[in-house]
Amino acid sequence: MNVIAAKTLLVKEIQRFMRVPIQTVLGPLVATLLYFLVFAKAPFAEHARWNEQPYMAFVFPGLLFLSISNGALLNTSSSILIAKMQGPIVDLLVAPMGAAELLLGWVGGAMARGLLLGLLTVGMAALFVPLSLVEWLPLLLLSCLVAYVFSLLGLLTGLWAQSFEQANLVPTFFLTPMAFLGGIFYEVGRLPPPFDTLSLLNPVVFIVDALRGAVFGQTSTHTWLGWGILLALASIFSLMSIAYIRRGYKLRT
Repeated sequence: MNVIAAKTLLVKEIQRFMRVPIQTVLGPLVATLLYFLVFAKAPFAEHARWNEQPYMAFVFPGLLFLSISNGALLNTSSSILIAKMQGPIVDLLVAPMGAAELLLGWVGGAMARGLLLGLLTVGMAALFVPLSLVEWLPLLLLSCLVAYVFSLLGLLTGLWAQSFEQANLVPTFFLTPMAFLGGIFYEVGRLPPPFDTLSLLNPVVFIVDALRGAVFGQTSTHTWLGWGILLALASIFSLMSIAYIRRGYKLRT
């Protein structure tokens, strides 16, 4: 393990997204703030309750998931794609770095961006939601898992994509629909059949519900399902990423 190489790539990845904070941090934060403002002032939200909690408390964990997952995914996918299109990927491939070092550098930088956005989202939520967090440790661990899984998904997207148009397919046609149909703004159990059952095929439902359990100690599903899905995805995506990097999948052509 070349620790110095992995650390150098990690620092480079963090510096890369911090050079354009308006695009990588402030932009997503403003979008999240608009969600909070809209739902805080929505007429139905004033009287809507969820397990004796205000409606904004129900929405907050979903917005936290969106901030972390989008930030992590977009960071790795854009970083690898830019490196392939502009040529710096050659320097990484000829450097004394293995698949593990590349994985740690790329994913670590993406996790830093995702968790930074998550932290800022929590701070923003304190202005709208009575945050009586039950346990900080489960929330932190879940947030790290979400950041790790979607960093790997972004890495796989960056390896596969040959253009920014292709790279945008995953967040636009997969992540965003799954998130909005994943019970972020409504309880899937209240949907009429067969949509209530079909919604349970969406893993985001259980991930967001696990976050609600970490924040408020109340869930609509079994919390362990969210943990299990994240751990399974982390294992699968890790193995795929290591295998593709070692093969030089779409990196050497």
